[in-house]
Amino acid sequence: MVWYIPVLIFFARICDVSLGTVRMMLVVSGHRWISSILGFFEVTIWVFAVGGAIKYLEHPLAVLGYAGGFSAGVLVGMFIEDRLAFGLRMIRVICTDQSINVAEKLREAGYRVTRLDGSGKSGPVEISFLVVRRRKLNEVRDLIRECAPEAFVTVERVDRATGELEPRSLRRPGFLSKGLIRK
Repeated sequence: MVWYIPVLIFFARICDVSLGTVRMMLVVSGHRWISSILGFFEVTIWVFAVGGAIKYLEHPLAVLGYAGGFSAGVLVGMFIEDRLAFGLRMIRVICTDQSINVAEKLREAGYRVTRLDGSGKSGPVEISFLVVRRRKLNEVRDLIRECAPEAFVTVERVDRATGELEPRSLRRPGFLSKGLIRK
């Protein structure tokens, strides 16, 4: 076996597993066509990687390249998916401090917020709900921490949302921006 075969297998696995991770996130977000195209390339690369590993099965370095590439591919795929930040998130903010109007602060920043008055263990609470693109999640969390550091915040994945999430003035055109919201 030539020395570079395990290296090729390693990098092929990084590519196919990374594509698989991103593809699955696109499937969950409802991007059918892009998912299927990525799946085509993922499996094509996988066939060559597994073929090389099987051909050189008696060589431990080929097997290590295959396994190591899988491990590294998971990390690389998660990194890529985190940077692309697909999908929508619903943020729920429960604030016990009546002197803070979290919903108003979020609205001033341009977010569409639904506010409810509730009752908690220690008395009245403000409950604010908003749906944001995942890429805006950290920005919203920082804003909430800044105005209501003691607030209880939960974040959930949203499959679909109808209507507009944010005013047109806040939107940034981006890769795959169409299709995230279904009307």
